[in-house]
Amino acid sequence: MTILVTDPFFYAVAIPAVFLLGLSKSGFGSGFGALAVPMIALAVPVPQAAAILVPVLLVLDILGLHAWRRHFDWGLIRFLLPFGLLGTAIGTLLFRSLDARLVAGIVGAFTLAFLAQRLVFPPRADAPPPPRWQGGLFTTLAGFTSFIAHAGGPPLNAYVLKLKLRPQTYTASMAVFFFAINVAKWGPYAWLGLLDLRNVTTSLALLPLSPLGVYVGVRIANRMDATLFYRLINLGMFLAGCKLVWDGFLAGRI
Repeated sequence: MTILVTDPFFYAVAIPAVFLLGLSKSGFGSGFGALAVPMIALAVPVPQAAAILVPVLLVLDILGLHAWRRHFDWGLIRFLLPFGLLGTAIGTLLFRSLDARLVAGIVGAFTLAFLAQRLVFPPRADAPPPPRWQGGLFTTLAGFTSFIAHAGGPPLNAYVLKLKLRPQTYTASMAVFFFAINVAKWGPYAWLGLLDLRNVTTSLALLPLSPLGVYVGVRIANRMDATLFYRLINLGMFLAGCKLVWDGFLAGRI
């Protein structure tokens, strides 16, 4: 077995996937990051796709932290992190017994339901923030789906978007949260045997592409009206939701 994935089709889907991840870490098009694993899973199994992206995510997280270092909401981060880590622990324990595609499909259905609810019952400007129990539930789900399929953004957004944060604060706080969650995945992924030489070497081959999406996204996000910013997040969540539902419930059945 080679120490690097050599299939040209793999790189045809992995390169745009890494770019979309970079955009999501910049804050511009946040929902698009959930498309990365389903895209790469067109060429390799879902667990391998998730493992290949772990080192890439670490670099992207560090770039995102640097880009938004002045805008963190530490109170929000301290609230979210324990629940996210709880979800990661649950994902570790259940990983071998779960069908990752089914989990992705459920996340996609949840995402589309959340967006439909916002469309039918748009949030009022004077609406109070959601209850903290809701934040704990959605953040635990985000940690779980992030571990299984790097798809933690849609469940977390179901809570955080209702807080109506400034775009910079939203982006910076999500950067810290997912940096901690992605670092926490390294030990469990190694324990599960996913971080083998071939996957890590392939990830290293993709690393030079990591800064491009972050750079493009930061430049756009810093110049964007808040309303348009959140509309693009919703668009990213819609596309990701459709793709996840397709992969989880419809692919191979139609």
